[in-house]
Order: sequence, then structure tokens, then C-alpha cells
Amino acid sequence: MSVILIIEQVLNGLQFGVMLFLMAAGLTLIFGVMGLINLAHGSLYMVGAFAAAWVAGLTGSFVLALGAALAAAAAAGALIEMLVIRRLYKAAHLDQVLATFALILIFSEGTRWVFGSFPLFLDVPAYLSGPITLPGGIQYPFYRLVLIGIGVAVALALWWLTARTRLGIQIRAGENDREMIAALGVDISRLYTLVFALGAALAGLAGALVGAIQSVQVGMGEPVLILAFVVIVIGGIGSIRGAFIGALLVGLTDTLGGIFLPELFKLFMGTGAATQTGSALASMAVYILMSIVLIWRPAGLFGGQS
Repeated sequence: MSVILIIEQVLNGLQFGVMLFLMAAGLTLIFGVMGLINLAHGSLYMVGAFAAAWVAGLTGSFVLALGAALAAAAAAGALIEMLVIRRLYKAAHLDQVLATFALILIFSEGTRWVFGSFPLFLDVPAYLSGPITLPGGIQYPFYRLVLIGIGVAVALALWWLTARTRLGIQIRAGENDREMIAALGVDISRLYTLVFALGAALAGLAGALVGAIQSVQVGMGEPVLILAFVVIVIGGIGSIRGAFIGALLVGLTDTLGGIFLPELFKLFMGTGAATQTGSALASMAVYILMSIVLIWRPAGLFGGQS
């Protein structure tokens, strides 16, 4: 297998990882601050993708489409928090799971009613399309490099927000003792709404960015949500740094496993059997990784350090 192919697949894994981070960062903030299991987070990813596709179709502007994705997902998140989630903070986790699962069904059927059952398509703008030549003569899609850059920039912005701003201090305090910060005069309801809207906006941004390289369709957020939960378990609940490292590990494991495991088994098996066995093992690789991390560090890589 050529070095160029390996580098391309590593870059694909990084791009997949940073998009998972955008999903997982919001999810880990919501769970860390509110203690809420939000299965509807994938629906907010879908809302961002559909809002971006719709606005891009009307205006032809990719920048406006991204803005619409952020605004629509944040607004939907704030509305959900105020109308539904606010009543679940003291409920058992099973009640939270059932309520947010119901939200998945509502969002899916509502989106199908508004946009129909057929996929929408969000085109990569001309100024971001086409390949770019990397050192060594490697041709790689420019848009995927932009996605990696956006993911890293968002990670740095979230670190700055949580570590260097007053809101970040409140978020970190809320993770440790929400009753105390409420007693100190912090409007805990407003803080929860802001955190939920921020997490929703990140999910919507991820949906819009990925929607340009995949189809935008109903139910697109559920497969990503499962991997996002794997990411926060690996990284540690409530840790932005853990979500970033965990997302990169999951992205690289999923991408490289699907490419290299079949090739590895071909060394001592027939082509058909090697492809079947390698593909099956590759689909389990991220869960095997999660199991190994939990055996080594039950709280995740950075659990309890946020």
C-alpha cells in the first residue's frame, strides 16, 4: 500500500474526527453541566443540515447557509430546552431517554412533512472545491482540509470560552456544584439555555458542513449520535479536551480500520474471506477501542479533569 494512500486516509480520518468533535463537544457540555442524556442531539445535526441546504438553494450562498444552520439549530435547541428539557433535569435518566427519543421521532416526521422524503443536496462552493497539492505531490480535496481547519478552530474557541471567559467559569462551576452557583446569584435557567443552544449550534454546524459531502436526509443524525456518545465516553464526560482527543481517535480508528484491516487479513487468508473478516472487525474497532480505554481509565481519558 502506497504512502500517498496512507496519508490520504489519515487526513480522511482527521476530517471525520473533527466533525465528530463538533457533535461530541455540544453533547459533553450538555451532559457535563446538566447531567442530561440528550438523544435528540442528532436531530439538531439534521436541522442544521436541512436549514443550510434550504438557504443555499434560495440564495446560492454557502456562507449564509452556514449561518442559517447555526441559527436554526441554536433556536431549535433553546426552544427544546425551555419547553421540554427544563422539566427533565431532576427526572431519572430513563425518563430523559424516553423524552428525548420522542423528540427524535417528532423532528424526523416534522422534517419529512416540511421537506419531503427525498434527500436534499448542498453543493461545495466553487472557491472551496477541487483538489489542492500537498507536500510530496499529494492531491487532496481542499474542502476536506477546510473542514479540518474549522474543527481545530472551533476546538480552540471552545477552550478559550471555557477557560478564559466569565461564561466558561460559570459552565465549569455548574459541572461541579450547580446549587452553589445558583446561590451565588447566577441565573441557572439562563445558563442552561445558553449551554444547550451552544451545543445545538455546534451540532447544526457539523450537519451543514458534512451535508456538502453527503446527502441531506431525514435520520442522518442518528448514526453520528452513536459515535458521538462513544467519543465522550472515551474522552471523559464534561471534558472538551477529552472530546477532541476522543473524536480524533475514533475518526482515525474507523477510517484506517476499514482500509487496513482487510489488507492485513489478506496476508494469511483468501481475498474474499479477508475482506469479509476485516470489514466486520473494522465495524467493531471503535467499540473495541472504547472498551480498552474504559478498562484502563473507567472515567475516560480526561474524565474528572475539566
